[in-house]
Amino acid sequence: MDVELLSVIATLLFMLLGGFGAALGLPGAWSPWFFAAAYLTGGWHGTIHGARSLLRGTVDVDLLMILAALGAAYVHHAFEGAMLLFLFSLSHALQEMAIERSRSAISALMKLRPEVALRRRGTETQLVAIDELAVGDILVVRPGESIPVDGVVSEGTSTVNQASITGESLPIDKKPGDPLFAGTMNEHGGLEMRATKLARESTLAKLVELVEKAQGQKATTQRFLEKAEQWYALGVILFTAALIAVPYYFFGHAFQPTFYRAMTVMVVASPCALVISTPASILSAIGAAARRGVLFKGGVYLERAAAVEIVAFDKTGTLTAGRPVVTDVQIIEQPGRPANELACLQEELLWLAAGVEARSEHPIARAIVAEAKRRFMPIERCLKFQSVAGHGVSAEVCGRRIAVGNLKYFDGYESPERHELEKAMNAMQDAGKTGMLVGEIIGEQIEQATVRYLGFIAVADQVRPEAPAVVARLRELGVKRVVMITGDGSRVAAAVAKKCGIDEVHADLLPQDKVRVIVKLKEAGRTAMIGDGINDAPALATADVGVAMGAAGTDVAMETADVVLMSDALEGVPFTLALSQRARQVVYQNLTFALAVIVVLIISALGFQLALPLGVVGHEGSTVLVCLNGLRLLGFRMASL
Repeated sequence: MDVELLSVIATLLFMLLGGFGAALGLPGAWSPWFFAAAYLTGGWHGTIHGARSLLRGTVDVDLLMILAALGAAYVHHAFEGAMLLFLFSLSHALQEMAIERSRSAISALMKLRPEVALRRRGTETQLVAIDELAVGDILVVRPGESIPVDGVVSEGTSTVNQASITGESLPIDKKPGDPLFAGTMNEHGGLEMRATKLARESTLAKLVELVEKAQGQKATTQRFLEKAEQWYALGVILFTAALIAVPYYFFGHAFQPTFYRAMTVMVVASPCALVISTPASILSAIGAAARRGVLFKGGVYLERAAAVEIVAFDKTGTLTAGRPVVTDVQIIEQPGRPANELACLQEELLWLAAGVEARSEHPIARAIVAEAKRRFMPIERCLKFQSVAGHGVSAEVCGRRIAVGNLKYFDGYESPERHELEKAMNAMQDAGKTGMLVGEIIGEQIEQATVRYLGFIAVADQVRPEAPAVVARLRELGVKRVVMITGDGSRVAAAVAKKCGIDEVHADLLPQDKVRVIVKLKEAGRTAMIGDGINDAPALATADVGVAMGAAGTDVAMETADVVLMSDALEGVPFTLALSQRARQVVYQNLTFALAVIVVLIISALGFQLALPLGVVGHEGSTVLVCLNGLRLLGFRMASL
């Protein structure tokens, strides 16, 4: 059992024996000794902290409580003094439990990581401690086992529960080449994986380290209260001294009731609830967020996020999936052809283009090949492959010279269809798509060759299905402007912004241009920047609150952003703001309640002869209540979009 909890129990026992021992048949002479024991067990913690504060030249609430308890004993109210120390030590123990609970919510993640891993070398497998694993080791992960270190799947398929790292509620399908994170759970299939990081460098280890640092970085309100506490506590001591000296020396009041009233005022005026109200709430909010895959790097960023008025999104990989896919396969219309023949020509067009693009590493080429494979088309081997950077490619597929590219790629070929082709390509751009023209080159000599245009293949980075709802939710949370900043062209950016309901678009931006836009936005209000944490790093660092998305395993994101969303789920953005706003509300509730209790108790002590036991219960009870109110944030849930 914890030492502090034992001291609380001992203080209660000695207090009861001192106050009611005679009724239990114990000798009355024992009561002072029981009270002395209660003072010792209940006051040792406050005495140590108060002495340390005095050595630093400051005064804190611990010293106030010790002085009040000693004062109560001096005027023959030892029971009330013991009760004060009991409730004070109880509230302190509850405070520590509240803080420790939020910490343990994160530290428990380390228990998810196994101590040993099954390493395979050749045909032999051996259980080894995870600290002995090296980058490149092949590990066997059986169904129901935790992933020991970060790595990639080298063989096998399975579903992996990543909730402990990314907060995703559903298991994720894994296949060769997919990333794995330490501490996640392999559910069904057997996997072989290749370690890519050492145990101490895993995403899980970084997660715990980040949260521990965050808990040490105090919110602005908390830092202010801790500074104000020193002056406030000194003021209470001086005020208490005045309450004793003035009535006794100048008005001739009796010493004992005067001193008793002053001790009551000292107790009820102590700022215990005020001081604990902020850290209990902030740390609970940080713990609740981390359990759902959202990492705040400190209480200051939690406070800043609550006041965000402008949200700036990167486009690629944030509002969009970040992976281009084929959206349209369209042949050049030829009047008179039946519908079934047109469908066959579309299939042929995609099959020919995929044969050419199979040799290219461009993202658009990969999207075309992926679409052909999705339709179970064979990828033909191409010959005489040629590439013109930024324009297109050509190759021979089944004896036909096929070219795939933009309009500039076909500039050397005369065509009466040129004007119509430009209109079609512009229409695709206006719809947020990138159009690729497919044509067949006819003729051996380049000077005499002609082109027969076969059709278009449109490729687009698809808008995330949840993006419009996320933008709408941000407005419900009080965000006044939602902005997109992107390096993409203005037509594509405008099309995506329209689908998402974005207010303002800044396109064709280099990283330094994004920083300039963020600086301008900050002049209009507190600004949050949402990006992928790599190419958006300068803008993330410039914003009032930088939020990196999908940062599991991404070192740059963890280092740069103020808030890290471990998963790739866009819903984490409104969750971040909603939790921050809720935490701010709870802090304000606690501060208002604690201050109101202090004012009421002081007035009661000065004007209505409030008894010390009632003052003790009121003061320490308010401290316990603000702790419990802050702890409610651990269970925060945002309504689904």
